[in-house]
Amino acid sequence: MRIFALKSCDTCRKAIDAIRAAGHDPVVVDVRADGVSETDRTAILAAFGDKAINRASTTWRGLSSDEKVGDPKVLLAAHPTLMKRPVIEHGGVLYLGWKGDVQTSVLG
Repeated sequence: MRIFALKSCDTCRKAIDAIRAAGHDPVVVDVRADGVSETDRTAILAAFGDKAINRASTTWRGLSSDEKVGDPKVLLAAHPTLMKRPVIEHGGVLYLGWKGDVQTSVLG
């Protein structure tokens, strides 16, 4: 299991804590410190499309109008913190966020 997260994100920390409490030992990928590989970005965008972009983030608000209408793959490559988090890879499936349905799927 891998979790794409930010160390400063409260929701990410809650997800990681709950997953560890359930007995899992996830690999945590800090999107700011570690980055997101092109392969992972492609898979995340294929799974979630534009929903993978966090349009409520500080990073998003700092972008120019031209950047905001750009290709999401290019945006995530340049600004990995634009990715909505957490993204959890579990059993070959990608999950976005930490709502009840994701918690049920990941925690069992």
